Amino acid sequence: MARSQEVDITLALEKLEDQKAWRRAVARKIGIKPDRVASVELLKKSVDARKFPVCFKLRLLIGVDAEIPAEKLAVPSFPRASENARRVLVVGCGPAGMFAALRCLQLGLCPVILERGKDAFARRFDLAPLLREGRVIQDSNYCFGEGGAGTFSDGKLYTRATKRGPVREIYEILVAHGAPPEILTEAHPHIGSNLLPNVVKSLRETILAAGGEVHFGSKVTDLLMEKSSMRLVGVSTADGHEFRGEGVILATGHSARDVYSILMRNGVALEQKPFAMGVRIEHPQPLIDGIQYHLRGDKRRPDLLPAARYRLATTVKGRSVHSFCMCPGGFIVPCATEDDEVVVNGMSLSRRDSPYANSGIVVGIDPDDTAPWREEHGVLAGIGLQLDVERSAKRAGGGGQAAPAQRMVDFLGRRDSQDLPGTSYFPGVRAARLDQILPGFIANSLRKGLLRFSKSMKGYLSDEALLVGFETRSSSPVRVPRDKESLQHPGVRGLFPCGEGAGYAGGIVSAALDGRRSAEAVSEMVK
Repeated sequence: MARSQEVDITLALEKLEDQKAWRRAVARKIGIKPDRVASVELLKKSVDARKFPVCFKLRLLIGVDAEIPAEKLAVPSFPRASENARRVLVVGCGPAGMFAALRCLQLGLCPVILERGKDAFARRFDLAPLLREGRVIQDSNYCFGEGGAGTFSDGKLYTRATKRGPVREIYEILVAHGAPPEILTEAHPHIGSNLLPNVVKSLRETILAAGGEVHFGSKVTDLLMEKSSMRLVGVSTADGHEFRGEGVILATGHSARDVYSILMRNGVALEQKPFAMGVRIEHPQPLIDGIQYHLRGDKRRPDLLPAARYRLATTVKGRSVHSFCMCPGGFIVPCATEDDEVVVNGMSLSRRDSPYANSGIVVGIDPDDTAPWREEHGVLAGIGLQLDVERSAKRAGGGGQAAPAQRMVDFLGRRDSQDLPGTSYFPGVRAARLDQILPGFIANSLRKGLLRFSKSMKGYLSDEALLVGFETRSSSPVRVPRDKESLQHPGVRGLFPCGEGAGYAGGIVSAALDGRRSAEAVSEMVK
């Protein structure tokens, strides 16, 4: 009897592109003859590098005795907002803001996005002064502008936030707007910083075509509050404009530190939350390939295998030490938002063909760790700690966006690096004692964590491994509270904090899902 079913199979590398091999493996798995497998459709693909030789795991949808009708990719619909549609303000044009706006349109609301930075293509030109001159353009850089920090930071889509909403729908919307279809089947999908600007531009065009608004260069500087009822009715911007709406979805990233000050000035309560800080570690990509794919001698990675990734985590005296935003075949990039600081992050192009692999290695920080900064900064004590490290990095780097760096072996050995290996970090690096710049509890935890990682990944401890300072903005040290049911701030009606900047997401997809939820919450409020 004809039927369809999902089947998981394992294939050797050399058989990955052999559809007949897929059918034979499926037939063996479910105990039928290969000629009964009428059709196969790839649902998910991942590399299994736990043993040698490396193989691929495939999840297939198969048709037994009859072909399965080809599933058409869902085309999302965003109806045009009516002339009398209620306006919703969305502050921030990152993934949380853009997907909040798209969901507003589906719910019959008219979104108005306010973005302090520029559109993705204009923004690209503002990266040149940062890279070549070390000059930060404050509202247009790797952190601020259309698409948010993710636009030029790899576009990783892997998430464990499947319980927060329809992850598949997020992927389908991205594919409909120009992302590669492979993100629907890859176990660790990513888009690439070279492709993302076109995707976010297409998302913006959809919002505009459906009657939404997008205002670039519109930096929010104050809230319009009905003080007697603590109801937020709008915002004002640096250029003197006022925008009003039924609700305000606050979707700023966590680098928009001035937003926290604006909230506090208007009596909006904030709270501290755990976050993480550390360094970027960079290795030659062939070294990571050799470790992860069990390559012997000078053997190169086969073309069918992607640049190898890794994920590392341990606990040092109750404190987490883990890899963050690992970028195979990637680059380290400057992510400062002010001229008096140096901050680094990682990115990859879609091909992931840089000769280097980099990853954040960060240490968990609790609110209690920030006590020395609390007298000056109050609830923003975590930001005070970040600022101290970022400004110390600026001084140690020697000027511009040059970053302080230290060989991993020297960091572990508590000594100066006499020279430094090559790096993908374009502004350049300068030898410095990172272990002395970082607060002691962070440096000590990093040291112990790196030693453990070098035991679990033989070869990770290498004279070619370079630590670059500092990875300070892996997550927000501040949370903007919200009610679990209404998603509004408990003390301010009409304020819907969401995304990374409010402390409720940790990546592109989780931020997009949180933006969707916030739009749905606004819709419930205005019914």
